[in-house]
Amino acid sequence: MLKLLGDFIAELRAAGIPVSMTEHMDAARAMQAIDMTPRALVRATLAATLVKDSDHLPVFNAAFDVFFSLRSWEGAEELMGESGDEGETSAPTGANAPGARRGTGAGSSTMSAEELAEMLFRALRDGDVASLRRGAGEAVSRYAGMEPGRPVGGTYYLYRTLRNLDLENLEARLGSSGGTGLAQRLARDEARARVEMLKAEIEREIRERLVEDRGSQALAKSVRKPLPEDVDVMHANREEMAQLERALRPLSRKLAVRLARRRRRRRRGPVDLRHTVRRSLSTGGVPIDLRFKPPRPNKPEIIVIADISGSVASFARFTLHLVHAISSQFSKVRSFVFVDGIDEVTRLFEGADDPADAVARINAEADVIAFDGHSDYGRALSVFHDRYARDVTRRSTVLILGDARNNYHQAHPEVLADLHHRARAVYWLNPEPVGYWNSGDSVINQYAPHCDRVIECRTLRQLEAFVGELA
Repeated sequence: MLKLLGDFIAELRAAGIPVSMTEHMDAARAMQAIDMTPRALVRATLAATLVKDSDHLPVFNAAFDVFFSLRSWEGAEELMGESGDEGETSAPTGANAPGARRGTGAGSSTMSAEELAEMLFRALRDGDVASLRRGAGEAVSRYAGMEPGRPVGGTYYLYRTLRNLDLENLEARLGSSGGTGLAQRLARDEARARVEMLKAEIEREIRERLVEDRGSQALAKSVRKPLPEDVDVMHANREEMAQLERALRPLSRKLAVRLARRRRRRRRGPVDLRHTVRRSLSTGGVPIDLRFKPPRPNKPEIIVIADISGSVASFARFTLHLVHAISSQFSKVRSFVFVDGIDEVTRLFEGADDPADAVARINAEADVIAFDGHSDYGRALSVFHDRYARDVTRRSTVLILGDARNNYHQAHPEVLADLHHRARAVYWLNPEPVGYWNSGDSVINQYAPHCDRVIECRTLRQLEAFVGELA
């Protein structure tokens, strides 16, 4: 049991969930204190001791379903029931658990396709969970074509199974009702939810058969889900984008508190040489007692220049939101957005209580289209230089957000060189992987010599690390 728990926690850490040694010990003690027969109780106990953020629960649940397989759990219960060993409480161990290989043979079903469809319909209609699980197992055996040792992901087997089930007809039968209007709409929604239950049950059946074949640790790597802070912003789906939105607000609060605490700890300025020498006269000129000048506030002025064209719009949105959410840690924040034209949008943030509201208004109100609506970094930087270069001073830190894909327009790197000369620092945050830089129409190599740093910044975790260094 301790080995299984250790492997499970190692997977959580590999997925990015922070689990301390103390929490590991708490989980082990909690497992000793509960009745381990109900699998749901084991899940709840481990979640209570190991998970500190609700956004991490989907990752925890995916790992739990692999390491604490439902099929092997039930096999262990049956074995304990047959042996009558009341004192044995060790948990099942995945592929080696007794009874784990029941009904896993491909093509072993004796049901016809019509009988299977009718079984699934009745199970969903009546809410019969046991029949639904049997039907899902029959569907996987008949249609998935799973072969032991074949290195294929579960998504492939899921697609093959669902493709052969007439889910549209099944949903239509479940949603048919004599009512009209609201009653009919509710019936359709209920039918759709029940079909989703069937899909989830089939996915679980496939995952557990893969655990039997490959083992928990091997499968965990292939089904591992990223945490919200590790999701690639540019390629996030709708569900992941919603997770990112939820994670951004607490992240900005945490970051603002951390930066304010760090600034308060800077209680001493540079060494005051004149006062130190004067104090050293009593020790024969040895500077034992160093004297320091009073600390000076060191809040940088931030100028953000963000590409909001379709390819990098989501990255720019999250960065603008985070920077303005912690704007109290900077002396001033000015924001500019561009495609092939450029516009200052600082005004949108000044009157907004929530930076998300201002970010949502940018696409509708910012004047960023000058010609064809394709990114033109050279033109945008040139216009910014002509209008606002005088506002860039040695107190200014310039952040440029974008992938530097210039659609084969003139890059005008000399403009960025002059801004770099005027500014305190210039940083370029690129949301593309480093391997994609300088390929195709990317001109990041022309801009990089005039930046203090060019940083790959694809996730909230990377963005948090950079902004923390910046302030």
